[in-house]
Amino acid sequence: MQVSRRLSAADINAPQPAGTTVDEDVIDLGALLATIWRGKWLIILLTGLSVLAGGYYAYVMATPLYRSTAVVILETNQEQIVDLQSVAGGLSGDTSEVNSEVEVLRARGLMGKVVDRLNLVEDPEFNTELQAATLSDQVKDHIKDMLGLTDIPIVLTPEEQEQRTRDGVVTKLLEATSIRNVPLSLVFQVTVESENPRKSARIADTIVDLYILNQIEVKFEATEQATIWLSERVSELQARLEQAEADVSEFSASTELVSIEGLQALERQIKDMRDRIATAEANRSDLEAGITALEAAASKDAQAALADDAQLTRLLPRATTDDAMAQAFDTRFQQVLQRRQIELTRTDQQLRALRTSEVELNRALDQQGEDLITLQQLTREAEATRVLYEYFLTRFNETSAQQGIQQADSRILSNAVVPLNPSEPRKPLILAMSGMLGLMLGAGIILLREMRNNGFRTAQDLEAFTGYSVLGQVPSMPSSTRRKVLKYLSDKPTSAAAEAIRNLRTSIMLSNVDNPPKVILSTSSVPGEGKTTNSLALAQNLLGLGKSVLLIEGDIRRRTLNEYFSDVPKQGVVSVLNGDKSLSDAVFHNEGFGADVLAGEVTRINAADLFASEKFKQMIKEARESYDAVIIDTPPVLVVPDARIIAEVVDAIIFTVQWDKTSKTQVEESLRLFHTSGQRVTGLVLSQISARGMKRYGYGGRYGAYSAYGSKYYSN
Repeated sequence: MQVSRRLSAADINAPQPAGTTVDEDVIDLGALLATIWRGKWLIILLTGLSVLAGGYYAYVMATPLYRSTAVVILETNQEQIVDLQSVAGGLSGDTSEVNSEVEVLRARGLMGKVVDRLNLVEDPEFNTELQAATLSDQVKDHIKDMLGLTDIPIVLTPEEQEQRTRDGVVTKLLEATSIRNVPLSLVFQVTVESENPRKSARIADTIVDLYILNQIEVKFEATEQATIWLSERVSELQARLEQAEADVSEFSASTELVSIEGLQALERQIKDMRDRIATAEANRSDLEAGITALEAAASKDAQAALADDAQLTRLLPRATTDDAMAQAFDTRFQQVLQRRQIELTRTDQQLRALRTSEVELNRALDQQGEDLITLQQLTREAEATRVLYEYFLTRFNETSAQQGIQQADSRILSNAVVPLNPSEPRKPLILAMSGMLGLMLGAGIILLREMRNNGFRTAQDLEAFTGYSVLGQVPSMPSSTRRKVLKYLSDKPTSAAAEAIRNLRTSIMLSNVDNPPKVILSTSSVPGEGKTTNSLALAQNLLGLGKSVLLIEGDIRRRTLNEYFSDVPKQGVVSVLNGDKSLSDAVFHNEGFGADVLAGEVTRINAADLFASEKFKQMIKEARESYDAVIIDTPPVLVVPDARIIAEVVDAIIFTVQWDKTSKTQVEESLRLFHTSGQRVTGLVLSQISARGMKRYGYGGRYGAYSAYGSKYYSN
């Protein structure tokens, strides 16, 4: 009875595990640890090699380095030996100054002094030009010469070459020196690493000695510069003071003695003069008014009254009656008037003299005021110059006295001690880090290998990816040619491969207990995955159950059975379908292989059209009636559609996947093609499993036919 492997609509539309997306954000720690555990031997090997390499470097290759430390402290509050104001003040000890002192300790200028004092230019440890070229350097130079990358030499003068060498030594010394400020303190640790223990201590001590000496030199230079500057300034101020005092003396000698009291006396004289002028002006006004009144008087009575003269008063009574008296009265009146005019003239002269004296007094007051101001200004300038001169003279004397009593801002707490044991290389740390590196490298390689794996190594992986059951796991057979495969299975009936085929046979028979499959199709994704070998082995194994078996070569394009049998006839499937031969006449038997074989045949007809014909279906129907089992070996699914066409008339589809080679994409696409055709694969076969490869990947000892305990049951 023909059993079709068609899928229902529900089966077709059901989501398939192949290609199913999973939550990539979820990390399966169990699977991760299991992957790492499977590669434990590789990890152990790499860890051991790393430890050996680290040990070789630490104990053989690495140059021992000795570390020595000198300690210096920064003095912030120093007692002055002499109570003099310092030119170069001490340090306050704040964070910025502490950081500045760290930079001073590692300054190239200070390190250059160390290089000069210890003559490190002649030391090969610091002067790389004195070191012999290593093998690696020679190899690099040789490679550069071969590639034409040789550096063009720079022509330098002897002085430039010497300076360049010294700069390189200073740089090397800076690399070997570390300066550390102890937190929350003013203590500095100067550490030097060297190949020689005594040299490291000597360099550390020299650095702190020159650092302290440099502080004293800086202060001394500052004091010396201040002394020179103050000396020049004092000389200038002395000359200015002498000139100012000379100007005061000269001005005092060239002018009358002036003072504030003299100016006050002049002001009093001017006031008195102004009072006299005012009185003289009042008298003149009275005289002028009297003269005017006398000249205006018309009668002798009025004239006598205004003249206020006794003689006129005596002559007035008779002047009216006696002409001689009248003449005497007029003469006297004219004398009085003339006398009054003379007094007016004298008064004007006095007034002019007073006003002239006032002008002269004012001029004298102004002049003496200006002279006093000039004298006071010259005196103030001389006094200011004297004060400045005395201050700078005092500072000059103090600074001169300080030159011999300068103190450093730091002092040594402890000198460097010659180390007994090398500080580098740190052998335990190197070994530990090498071991960690080996562990990480091994784990990384295992995980990278697992990430790059695009094939299938276990049946569990294959089932999880496809959703189909793995019916058999067939190990690779130790046969050099395909013709020896059947001989190996015949000669080794209890081998792991033979038992794997029996397991495959059992799984196929039990795939449908009520109606065991009779027509079985064997295919794969691409050529070379072992489907033909599995077909032959399954056919041979079914014979062991006493069944009649027919093996049909469905891959008539390649005709691979020629590589397994030497006497394959030229006529086969095509002749049966054309009616040239009957099925019983077309089959052939090969010595050592009990099943009937219907081989492929060269034809110009397209193979897909041939298998889709009704004649092919009739041939399969006839084979069902004549044989207990029919196995059809078809071409790969991804190459041609023949397998899917033939699958319409079979009871079971066996899909072969080559171990660790067939990619997931190929398997997924092949199964998709079957689903597109409405066909469902019965099961999968993981073939050509390498026992050595399984052990290499960490699966050995636990999985089926290639497990460690299989040696007790198998005879390979």
